[in-house]
Amino acid sequence: MTLENGLRSNAFFPRSLDADLIKQRILDLERGKVGLYSVGLYPASLAYNCAMQQASENSLMLAPRPGRALFGAFPASALDGMDSDHVDAMERMASHAVAGERVPNTLSDLIRECELVVLAANSNHIEEDLQEACRLRQELGRENVVLACLAGSFSHDHIQNESYVLCEREPNLAFFSGFHRHGALRNPLDSFTANFCHPNALTALLGARMLDRLSPNIQVSPGVHNVEGQYIKAAKNMSSVFAGFGYTYHQENPGVLPTLLTLLLEQCLDQAATVSMARRDRQRLYNRQPFPLTELGYGVQRIEAALVRGGDMEKVRDHTFAQLTAMVADVRGSMMLPVSGRPTRNFQAGQVLADRMRELQRCPASMEELEGWCEEEGLSKGGLEGLKALRYWPQIVRKYAIPVHDASMVNLLYMAIYGIPSTKDVALSVMTDSRELSTYCQESVRPTHSRRYAEALQSLQQPEAMDLIVNAVIADNARKAIRDDLALDEGDDLGQPPAYLRAMNVIETALD
Repeated sequence: MTLENGLRSNAFFPRSLDADLIKQRILDLERGKVGLYSVGLYPASLAYNCAMQQASENSLMLAPRPGRALFGAFPASALDGMDSDHVDAMERMASHAVAGERVPNTLSDLIRECELVVLAANSNHIEEDLQEACRLRQELGRENVVLACLAGSFSHDHIQNESYVLCEREPNLAFFSGFHRHGALRNPLDSFTANFCHPNALTALLGARMLDRLSPNIQVSPGVHNVEGQYIKAAKNMSSVFAGFGYTYHQENPGVLPTLLTLLLEQCLDQAATVSMARRDRQRLYNRQPFPLTELGYGVQRIEAALVRGGDMEKVRDHTFAQLTAMVADVRGSMMLPVSGRPTRNFQAGQVLADRMRELQRCPASMEELEGWCEEEGLSKGGLEGLKALRYWPQIVRKYAIPVHDASMVNLLYMAIYGIPSTKDVALSVMTDSRELSTYCQESVRPTHSRRYAEALQSLQQPEAMDLIVNAVIADNARKAIRDDLALDEGDDLGQPPAYLRAMNVIETALD
């Protein structure tokens, strides 16, 4: 059985027109359990929140990976602050009685007992877990158990050397995500929002209801944008690294931070809007639903952006997913320095990067060196999904045709880690100088062809540059001036251009 065949159907209901059968199935879902498999830091913190709120233990089951302890992801300081009664409740969620003894749950137990199973492993294990879950579902005759994931990186096919968003390759896989801080999930007074996304609106609605019932402090809303949701999570993990760098390195230059953080947020959403156009099921997503998306809470049915290309209006982006508040809040929250507690792990990786770059006055020699710096600060590289996603970034840019001006910040971070020495020097100059960084933020968001005018104003001593500006002033010749291939860089070298322009030139050459 291939994975594709295993997820050809991922719905709560069999394909039946029997009203009594469907009615019974709805009642089963109302009493149904949610299972969390591979209980790392986030799923365990979510389960602790449920135990803390005295939610019914019969609604949630846990199953750690084989050989892993239920609380193995928590540092000793966090374990010391946990209530023993809540810990006991979680241990009961993660086990069942056999001949009078408690036995740890397995993925097989979750498939057998639950109606919704969230495969909570990170991108290192998610595909093998999905394969196994599909096999067990068929073997146990439980093919109407819905499977979801929350992996926040890109998957990679080592045989074909191709990177991709897993939910795009497996379009019926559900995706669950929302903003969280692991420590805050153990705060009895805090509350959280999340989205449960599945390409079928009815499945999304029922799955969100099951998750929403787990704790009164966790509000889960439905959505259909699983592909976009997973892409946003991977993109925001990379952006969170840059945000952590910016907060730490430029803490004495706070003027650049609003611009930097705004651009990081907008580019995450713009990239996902481009990825959305590549969906194989895009038309079905909007035209073949059991009810309109506005019934799920979307403000409007669809939000699209278009550009004039060759005289024709062409749709280039789909921003409908941006109506999912929890998704956008996840991006924004992951790039904020909290008032209390610690920021996200990817944000902390950016803080480590800033401290070492200030100390050494250079970029990391390699990703391995950066991961080593993080390990020295107590950040396991296995939990840094932003750094893993960055490994596959060039392939993702090419696969989904992400425009360079919609990804300039991640491109700059990629240069700083994976560039050749001369490229790293340019990245260092831009990232560590407040004026260069703010100018880069402003200029790099322009499409490549439109930046000709900005570059021309920097080089008015070149005849070609002056001609471009003159022609632009003359309205009748503006269109011709844009089309002409004016070789602005063929004149005499009249000085080194600013670092932000050199950075953009390198990025466009390598990734455009």
